[in-house]
Amino acid sequence: MLQPGGHPRGLQEWYDKLAPRVAEARARLRQIPPAKLEVWAGCVLEPDGSFRLPFFWREYRICPPDFVVRRADTGEEPSSFIQALILTYLVTADGATPSRRWVAFHSLPDGMFYAQAFRGYAEDRLVRELGEGGLEAFRAGCVRLKGEPLDLGDAAYAFPVFPRLHLAAAYWVGDEEFPSRASILFEDSAPHYMPTDGLAILGSQLVSQILRAAGKG
Repeated sequence: MLQPGGHPRGLQEWYDKLAPRVAEARARLRQIPPAKLEVWAGCVLEPDGSFRLPFFWREYRICPPDFVVRRADTGEEPSSFIQALILTYLVTADGATPSRRWVAFHSLPDGMFYAQAFRGYAEDRLVRELGEGGLEAFRAGCVRLKGEPLDLGDAAYAFPVFPRLHLAAAYWVGDEEFPSRASILFEDSAPHYMPTDGLAILGSQLVSQILRAAGKG
């Protein structure tokens, strides 16, 4: 379960930016034909006119005309934070084919300006909290999350965050000269589905999910 709050100042500011987008996103989504939205975002259009969408290993239903987001299993509305991420994904999606070409955060639009901060609260945090035996803990957490192995670093895995948006995590073991390091990677098609500030949030949340699955969260 994604949880907002309790993050460094820069990331909290990005959380705060999402809230005003919700009303605008809902207004724009009303103008998109349902069949196009289904194709562009990779969601499923149900017979009752709602959309079904997986997000971080949980399914949600989005119900027009107000585009309220509800958990598919309980019918409960998730936090406004989760609703904002889901609606931002839906309204940004343009149907671009997911590339599976991985890039670092600094290669995203305007990512260079925030790359140092992202490294601190996401990538460095992953290495720090995994601690000794970090590689094996990293592997264990990623396998529990059913990550797709990638041929990167000493271990790397890809994860479907949304139907057309994948993130990856890679880990390099350090030596006497260089410390261990980790990278959160993004498809170069990711900006077709989420603005860079939203991608920073998703990257941070992926780190939290891996740590929790590794028994470190």
